[in-house]
Amino acid sequence: MSRVNDHAEPADTEGGRVAGASAEFDPVEAGGASAGAGAAGSDAVGTGARASETRAGTGAAAGAAPAPAARPPHGSRPAHAPASGPGNVAAAEAAPAGGVREGSVAAPARQGGGSTGRPPGKEARGRRSGRARVRRGASGASPLVSGGWTPWLYLAPALVVLGGLLVYPIYQLGLISFFQYTQAQVSGGEPTTFEGFGNYAELFGDPQFWQVLLATVLFATACVVSTLAVGCALAVLLTRVRALPRLALMLAALGAWATPAVTGSTVWLFLFDPDFGPVNRMLGLGDHSWTYGRLSAFFLVLLEVVWCSFPFVMVTVYAGIRAVPGEVLEAASLDGASQWRIWRSVLAPMLRPILVVVTIQSIIWDFKVFTQIYVMTNGGGIAGQNLVLNVYAYQQAFASSQYGLGSAIGVVMLLILLAVTLVYLRLLRRQGEEL
Repeated sequence: MSRVNDHAEPADTEGGRVAGASAEFDPVEAGGASAGAGAAGSDAVGTGARASETRAGTGAAAGAAPAPAARPPHGSRPAHAPASGPGNVAAAEAAPAGGVREGSVAAPARQGGGSTGRPPGKEARGRRSGRARVRRGASGASPLVSGGWTPWLYLAPALVVLGGLLVYPIYQLGLISFFQYTQAQVSGGEPTTFEGFGNYAELFGDPQFWQVLLATVLFATACVVSTLAVGCALAVLLTRVRALPRLALMLAALGAWATPAVTGSTVWLFLFDPDFGPVNRMLGLGDHSWTYGRLSAFFLVLLEVVWCSFPFVMVTVYAGIRAVPGEVLEAASLDGASQWRIWRSVLAPMLRPILVVVTIQSIIWDFKVFTQIYVMTNGGGIAGQNLVLNVYAYQQAFASSQYGLGSAIGVVMLLILLAVTLVYLRLLRRQGEEL
């Protein structure tokens, strides 16, 4: 009985393309092939028996997975190395390829017969990798340029603008802080003198600087907390009222947001004016001056800062609340949670990325407040009792013409804001929040 190699790849012959796995075996052709291979002399009974065995083997290979070939007896020719001759070519045409499933199209082998020498899986992976190399080569751009530099090319215009409007002024600010730069140097009457950290030493040795720094930190903290509280409360309120009240509240908030700081400060001064202000008349305070005392002046400025700052928080948080699925809030209400509990346990954790943004923005804005203090307290209050760092730097730089000292105050403010922001973000990361 002749064995057929299950893993042999069918090849093109002179008689035509090799048949697929579903080709049937013909006993007459098998007899002729055996006779051509030197098997003449066998009787018809032996030829029929071999044909029956070959047909049975072909049906078993088509219906089940091929079994591993048995070791050939000593002295016989292995099945995967057939002898050359017309008989073997005919047998290869009749035998199915063991690596091809029934009904599939057999791939032609290399010209001249024989296998490629590599498993089919590795050969397919090699073809795919070759096509990928061809595609990468045809694109004409290296992966570094196409993947690494493309985002920076899109950001280049914005980076150029930021470099001109932000980086260069900060560089000049830091540079001037190391020089003795007064009105004499500005006018050219005296040469500019390098003092190193002399301006910083003078600043840190001034007791008024530490008083102003403490007042600035406390005032900014009160403004940030009040702004977040009012903005978040009104954002939740917007989700509870009907369309018409919601529209009126939104328009009023946007009007306050769009009002310039100087205009808003002047309006608030009129509202609390000792002689003509409606607030004193409604409260029956007579001619009480809100800007005379230190705490009352800071409180009046705080009201104006919150009034012009809460719309940003309200609109941002309201947009975040609208993005929360309604099923989550409904489930919390069905569980009996109050509005405060829903905000603390459901909304606040889900809105934490938004709250991080509005908190950092509020810290920056309220720490460097200038217009409200300067307008409403007439430059810092009586004897400088309402000074904050920004107004203090303005007085040192422009009122006293000590531009180097004023620049040193600006650098200190920049470093404080960077430190506060980085510490706040680090605390959030320790709590496992994704920013």
